[in-house]
Amino acid sequence: MKLTNLLSAAALATAVALPASAETWDMPTPYPDATFHTVNIAEFASDVSEATDGALEITVHSAGSLFKHPEISKAVRSGQVPIGEFFLSLLANDDAVFGADSLPFLATSYEDAQKLWDAQKDVITKLLDEQGLMPLYAVPWPPQGLYTTKEINSVEDLAGLKFRTYNATLEEFANLAGAAPTQVEVPDIPQAFSTGRVEAMITSPSTGANSQAWDFLSHYTDIQAWIPKNIVVVNKRSFQRLDEETQQAVLDAAAAAETRGWEMSQKETDEQTAVLEENGITIVEPSEELMTGLREIGEQMLANWKEEAGEDGAALLDAYQQ
Repeated sequence: MKLTNLLSAAALATAVALPASAETWDMPTPYPDATFHTVNIAEFASDVSEATDGALEITVHSAGSLFKHPEISKAVRSGQVPIGEFFLSLLANDDAVFGADSLPFLATSYEDAQKLWDAQKDVITKLLDEQGLMPLYAVPWPPQGLYTTKEINSVEDLAGLKFRTYNATLEEFANLAGAAPTQVEVPDIPQAFSTGRVEAMITSPSTGANSQAWDFLSHYTDIQAWIPKNIVVVNKRSFQRLDEETQQAVLDAAAAAETRGWEMSQKETDEQTAVLEENGITIVEPSEELMTGLREIGEQMLANWKEEAGEDGAALLDAYQQ
């Protein structure tokens, strides 16, 4: 057989092996591969590939390797990528409703967090729609605890500490506590503490364990301040270009990922807190004095949020509190 015939046969075989309308979506995510959110996303991508027989492949770019965390929502909105994951309350500057799940002590159990998401979902969907985005699913972090280089017994003990922030809500919290807010993304946490750029943070047991917090701090106070969520969104135009069968496969995989992610989060809480303790971090039950002071900050932040969130915020709180 001639070389040209061999090449033609090989090309034909390749064409037959691939779906006729195969498409690849790049998906930026902010967190490392070992983070349970990223593990869940990898399963979501696999489910989509399997359900579509490879017609849609999602390539996950973890740990901010494609776009940095604050840029991901903008990248999906502009169509630079069709899909992405980010921390929901990062959009609180666009509308205060996006930050409801990061309000201190509004929802501190998974049951309440689910109720809050149920109340939030319609408003969030409407606001994202205005940006050309569509939510696929949301998954919570474990309850947020306080990490420090020393024991903290009262809000006054936070005064003057360089405090890691990652959104407007946490910046407000740091200011009300008398701390000095400093923006630091997850991959930069170890260096920020090691160089003295920050001395305290509020984050989940997952992030603490994945960052190997025992290398640069000593105390974890289990204040269970709030249960924030990551959200996975898709560019509406990109989604609408898919055929109906592929669209349904994406929605089905997203529904499964949301259910699985909430279960993973709850399991993660106990497991990663144990990891922190096993590696020498002192696990502290918060004092009543500390919790009283923190709740006062939470009440002030909720009052401020109500003013800023307007009618949408009032409707959300009514739905949540029913």
